[in-house]
Formats: sequence, structure tokens, C-alpha cells
Amino acid sequence: MIVEEIMKKDVTTLFPENTIADAIKLMADKKIRHIPIVNKDKSVIGLISDRDIKDAAPSVFHWDEHKGELENPVKSIMTTNVITGHPLDFVEEISAIFYEHNISCLPITKDKKLVGIVTETDLLHTLVELTGAHQPGSQIEVKVPNKAGMLCEIASVISMRKANIQSVLVYPDQKDERYKILVVRIQTMNPIAVIEDLKKAGHHVLWPNLPGVSS
Repeated sequence: MIVEEIMKKDVTTLFPENTIADAIKLMADKKIRHIPIVNKDKSVIGLISDRDIKDAAPSVFHWDEHKGELENPVKSIMTTNVITGHPLDFVEEISAIFYEHNISCLPITKDKKLVGIVTETDLLHTLVELTGAHQPGSQIEVKVPNKAGMLCEIASVISMRKANIQSVLVYPDQKDERYKILVVRIQTMNPIAVIEDLKKAGHHVLWPNLPGVSS
């Protein structure tokens, strides 16, 4: 999946000369938390977040004394070292950027012009869709040796029951690098028969560990 498929293309922006008050109103009206700051060529030159606004806004205890600060331009509080992505980047690549840089949004540019934006909420929704967690089904976790062909073996056992695989995730066993964990979501509300088949085939089912099912 590429970024272009999940990014919001109707991006709310401001110019650096707009005021902090403008940004507060825009965030409230649009119910957003981030606003890219662009120049007349639609190139991203900054970014402000609701946290930047909170840090810049005067305290409620001294509002009358400092309310003039809200008329300062957003360029006075914006982040200028902005990380951006490209529409053809893979979603997993930008997810790593979010993780590594601890950011909550990523403006998307093409030919140096802003064309979209991706937020952490967009990534969460995408994760839910990719894993099939929003659809009825059952999740099975199997511990397998870290070698080629194991996914094929697990899929073969599941296919014998004609169960439809909705998604597959793979992650390393944190306790033993010789193994990995396959997380398979199948389109059935009763996975007992599949679990029984997997265990009979010699596979180590971690979840669900159902009473009465042979180990």
C-alpha cells in the first residue's frame, strides 16, 4: 500500500503571515490538530500543531495582559525543520518515520508542492483495515522456527478446513531469535478445528490456548 491511497488530499493550510488566532480558529472549525504552513508556491515551509498553540497561547490567568500575543504571526511559533513524504512512499516506510522521529503527522509533497497529509490516526485506521480487525473473525498465533517455508505450511493446514485467511502478520520471538510468531486472522468465529489441525501437524499454537484441545 502506498501513501497516496491513505493520505488526505484536501489539506488545510496557512501562510506564515497568518496569526496565531487564525490558527486557533481554523483548528477549532476543522477539528484538526496540525496545519502545514506554505508559501505562495504551495511549498511547505513550516508546521504548527495544537501543542505549539497551547505553548504560545497566554495563560487563562493572564489572558487580558497577553491576549495581544495571539496576533503574532504563525511563523513565530512554527516548526521549520519539517519532515515530508512522497505519494509513492510505502505506508510501512512512513510508519517507520513516525516511530523513529516521534511525530504525529507527515505532510506529503510532490515536485516540492504540498499534495496531502497523513496523521497517526490515518495510520491507525490503515492498520485496522490491513489486519482485518474490524471484520468478524478469529486470531491465531503460532510460534514457528525462523526458516523459509513455515508460512506456507501454516497456510496449507488452514486451507484444508477451507478457512479464508484475512491477514497475516509476522514478528520475531523476543525471547528466542531462532523463532518467529505468525499472527493469522481467519474468517471464522470458531477456530477450534483449525487449532486442532495445527497442533496435530506439530505446530506450537500460542493463542488461543483452548482447554480440551490437544497440545
